[in-house]
Amino acid sequence: MSGHLRFERAAHDARVGLLTLSNPGKHNAISVAMWRELREIAAGLDAMTPTLHAVIVRGEAHEFAAGADIEEFPDFRFDRDRLRAYHEGQVAPALQALRATDVPLIAQIEGACVGGGLEIAACCDLRIAQHGARFGVPIAKLGFPMAPAELAVVLAVAGRDGAAEFLLEARLIDAPTALQRGLVQRVVADTAAEALATAGRIAALPASVARANKRSLRQLLAGGPSAAELEAHFGYANSAVHREGIAAFNERRPPNFETEDPS
Repeated sequence: MSGHLRFERAAHDARVGLLTLSNPGKHNAISVAMWRELREIAAGLDAMTPTLHAVIVRGEAHEFAAGADIEEFPDFRFDRDRLRAYHEGQVAPALQALRATDVPLIAQIEGACVGGGLEIAACCDLRIAQHGARFGVPIAKLGFPMAPAELAVVLAVAGRDGAAEFLLEARLIDAPTALQRGLVQRVVADTAAEALATAGRIAALPASVARANKRSLRQLLAGGPSAAELEAHFGYANSAVHREGIAAFNERRPPNFETEDPS
């Protein structure tokens, strides 16, 4: 099987993680093995030490990801059970693991962000695109529809009309169009520098606060929070970072969150 994922800490700041999709010669197309790796890595982000404040998700060699690895498709796509097992047992759990992590995720998008690549980017909290990036889900040209669990991820960021255009016309859109439609938050010339700067701004703030905000966003979009989740939310009341933030403001000094307590 081809392709792999690489996870490392940023050289300048161990609070920032770098998750790189790599499938040389295939525009980082995502193999079955890569979906499995993605699930394992994403599922472990919350518990990593030292604490992660943000993770940049990117592709090797100035490409994000050109969808799934189509060369593998004949191995499983023509059998109903194996096809469903691929989408619901490999792809969907990897995407769910990305969506479930409380660590802020930043997609650094260059080149193709297509199919499975778009699905991965859609699981990120912030999406920063290069001017030449292109987006879409042209799988109708391959003769099949989008799996519902994967469509739900795209629908959440592209909206009903955007998702319909992607799927029904099977065409790609450029970065300025993606920005206009809210699919990405920023379009810049140097995505690597902007992604690192964004991660740095997040890392300068308490990780516990960012994670709590991610949980609340996820809960609200799912119709919550539940009574138990609401009770847990206010558990920060006596935390060190809460006390330090308020004290620093009142004392007219910069806050020091270096000794943040885990939460």
